[in-house]
Amino acid sequence: MPSHTIVTRDEWLEARRAHLAREREFTRRRDQLSAERRAMPWVKVDKPYVFERAEGKATLADLFDRRRQLIVYRFMFGPGWEEGCPSCPFLADHIDGAVVHLAQRNVTLLAVSRAPLRQIEAFKRRMGWRFPWVSSYGNDFNRDYHVSFTKEEKAKGAVFYNFDRREFRSEDAPGISVFYKDEYGEVFHNSSYAHGLDLLVGAYNYLDLAPKGRDEDALAFTMAWVRHHDRDGHRAGSRSER
Repeated sequence: MPSHTIVTRDEWLEARRAHLAREREFTRRRDQLSAERRAMPWVKVDKPYVFERAEGKATLADLFDRRRQLIVYRFMFGPGWEEGCPSCPFLADHIDGAVVHLAQRNVTLLAVSRAPLRQIEAFKRRMGWRFPWVSSYGNDFNRDYHVSFTKEEKAKGAVFYNFDRREFRSEDAPGISVFYKDEYGEVFHNSSYAHGLDLLVGAYNYLDLAPKGRDEDALAFTMAWVRHHDRDGHRAGSRSER
């Protein structure tokens, strides 16, 4: 832990008030940025995507579950994978608690992966999740929204991800897509969100309040410490003295 200046309570309060002013400005800027994202133009979705879910086949319009707004988390889990990559389950651990509250605001939240439904259901049972999770196996949804890549695309050294061409080591990438369904049943793509998904991870927000923060600077890569929550040594109550 880096050394810190030790001050009186009054000196601390003065410093905290100065920082509070910057926090309030950050909140205002973030609210403005969120409003600008919501105000972006929409694209009508004409392609007939068909997904597999526990209840059977479903179109993209069906996934709204009688609501007007749909948030889709693109979970990195491909055909033949034994499990999802650790970072996606880290985020997914925060979904169940949000689903019921979002439903009260006319929003459906679910996950989609390229893996066949039987793989998804098995991993979902293992992790103890309840949120809706559908399979895009056999359709182009993940590729059309730039979160899965062919071997040919990867062989060229760069893929289109997060609105730019870049190297990416996996055949799948994480992301968020948001859709709206109007009163006529037509579906529109509202926004995509790839960068900054850690804002959706409640555990990171808690770590940002802790004295050591996220403490990831010395790691090989961001989230290198993350494990599936059922791994030994990473269950609730385990300790780290680092």
